[in-house]
Amino acid sequence: MSDLVRVVPHDDGAVWQVTFGAGHGNILDGATMRELARVFVEARAASDLKAICLEGAGRDFSFGASVQEHQIDQVRSMLETLRGLVLDLLGCHVATLAVVRGRCLGGGLELVAVCHRVFATTAAEFGQPEIALGVFPPLASIVLPERIGRARAEELCLSGRTVTGPEAREIGLVDELADGDAIEAARAWAKAQLLPHSASSLRFAVRAIRAGLADRIRVELPEIEKVYLDELMATADANEGIRAFLEKRRPIWKNR
Repeated sequence: MSDLVRVVPHDDGAVWQVTFGAGHGNILDGATMRELARVFVEARAASDLKAICLEGAGRDFSFGASVQEHQIDQVRSMLETLRGLVLDLLGCHVATLAVVRGRCLGGGLELVAVCHRVFATTAAEFGQPEIALGVFPPLASIVLPERIGRARAEELCLSGRTVTGPEAREIGLVDELADGDAIEAARAWAKAQLLPHSASSLRFAVRAIRAGLADRIRVELPEIEKVYLDELMATADANEGIRAFLEKRRPIWKNR
């Protein structure tokens, strides 16, 4: 465990409650993503583990990847780290249950969309706001259509708008809205639906049902990242949008 990621085992180690974040918004900076990736690597070797409940600390899930690390001199490393985190999540072959309170934005939503089930409070909010910064979400371009269908994924990525917990449930982004604490709902589901089964057999089932998605991310995501890095980041507007956010002002688009 570290200051950035905490792991609490439950049910004799069959369920891990993984909490990340060390500040306002639980930003997924490079250090936090590497710590989360380490947990998923360790999960692969935990033979009794059947489910991981992933949550952000405090009132929000995550505001997403660090905007500071979206700058042209850091963005390549940021994208590679996020891709590595998701591949480690998929590679642990353990059922992952996302627990969302408050805001779940950008890279936070991309991470949630990869999880098997999503539990949220009614006050939760979800969005891919990257377009407001003049950029786009490479990982979401693959995983959001997989989860909610192409038309709905395109609408979220192109508009950048935020959806509420009930709307997220309606479009399939959320599987269960919790009346109380979403972590308790996630743990109750894991106990009822996963714990009666063999941990070994569950891993084979997870591996089989996610094989296509893992392959798509390995093959397609680097190509989308190449467009982002070599073409998008060569435009004036992508750099202007990120600068404007960091300088707390409205961007001035040149449309090129």
